[in-house]
Amino acid sequence: MADKDEHASPKKRWLVIGGGVMGLKIADDLAGKGQDVTIAEAAPRFGGLTSAWQLGDVSWDRFYHVTLLSDSVLRKQLQSLGLERELRWVETKTGFFAGGKLMSMSNTLEFLRFPPLSLFQRVRLGGTIFLASKIRDFRKMEQQSVESWLRRWSGNGAFDKVWLPLLKAKLGDAYRQTSAAFIWAHTQRMYKARRSGAKKEMFGYVPGGYARILDVWTNRLAERGVRLLSGHGVNSVRKTDDAGSGRLEVDFGAGRVETFDNVVSTIASPLIADQCEQLRDEEKSKLRAIKYLGVVCASMLLKKPISPYYVTNITDTWVPLTGIIEMSTIVDSQSQLGGHHLVYLPKYMTDDHPDLAEPDEDYKQRCLETLERMYDHFSRDDVLEFKVARAKYVAALSTIDYSTRLPPVVTSVPGFYALNSAHILEGNLNVNETLALGEQKLREEVWPDFLAREQVPTRPMMVG
Repeated sequence: MADKDEHASPKKRWLVIGGGVMGLKIADDLAGKGQDVTIAEAAPRFGGLTSAWQLGDVSWDRFYHVTLLSDSVLRKQLQSLGLERELRWVETKTGFFAGGKLMSMSNTLEFLRFPPLSLFQRVRLGGTIFLASKIRDFRKMEQQSVESWLRRWSGNGAFDKVWLPLLKAKLGDAYRQTSAAFIWAHTQRMYKARRSGAKKEMFGYVPGGYARILDVWTNRLAERGVRLLSGHGVNSVRKTDDAGSGRLEVDFGAGRVETFDNVVSTIASPLIADQCEQLRDEEKSKLRAIKYLGVVCASMLLKKPISPYYVTNITDTWVPLTGIIEMSTIVDSQSQLGGHHLVYLPKYMTDDHPDLAEPDEDYKQRCLETLERMYDHFSRDDVLEFKVARAKYVAALSTIDYSTRLPPVVTSVPGFYALNSAHILEGNLNVNETLALGEQKLREEVWPDFLAREQVPTRPMMVG
């Protein structure tokens, strides 16, 4: 449903920078308000971290994504695209690789038998997870380090044997700067999924993956009059009148300049700081101070599966991977993957880590050597395709008191808005949280500011 006051608001020219799901959502909602919308994406195709690629004859997501039963905003978006009814749901299992052994950790009984820990340590570990699920005030978690909080509640034994290896695998040495909100957000998402009704881990996907979702979505946007520009990076945005009453001049490079009334930039915060030189120095400093996690992630197409676990968490420090994601435990091998099996091999690290630039072939060899040590049955002869994707800016790092240092969405340059996933405070980065954030911030900050500048009386709004 469109906003009640959309016909009372003037139709203006908007540019959304960044064609990931955040940008698509904002463009969609602005079009629903009767605005003239252009969306510009620097890459050849839309989707950002959800974009797809080819692995031989198989087309699937470059990075791993699933839908949870509790992902209400994502499911609502899929419903609006006519795709929610096609979701296929699968019960998943979780594995752990610890002490050189692969074991299942898919239920309470298996958890209580976890060999690396004593019974007392397992009870404290379980109690810590349960406690995190009950906490509602993320600010209390944000004010203390993840290490101090986990050591306090899990004890040194469980922390050193389980939490520390997992934190290092996910964050590297940046775990020392990370707040307890990081583990709180992950726990909240897990429990929310189980509270959604199934009482077990159920993950879903749309046949065709995000390639299909994005194709339907961008076609729908085009039908609604949204102008879609792929392969269009934005060099700079500047106000044509320093007094603030002019329009925004956007330089697309190669001598191409256009003007817009409003611009919403959804790209990574440090890039926004460089994009608009008229921002105040304080705003630029805050944007550049946001630390991101980057990722190198291999997609491997195999003749045979590796394990029965969707995710295998790793506590052995010699393994140079954050985890192993067996996507074909969820996605149907025959109908979606040409009868083959898809495995993701991610390694997360800070955005300034030199390994983000490691050559593809070096990463491939490290991965294959690791899998040969982990799995006796693994053979390189079973590998059909191996491709490496990387992204420097994936998720903003939840540091101590992060929310107090976050730059504003409504910037000092009238009509220029800085809205990206760094504003996720009470969750971890995933498609559902990103869509929810875009919807919320547009409704609560961007649109009211726009109406105030246009001197249009505001009314209660409904988003849909």
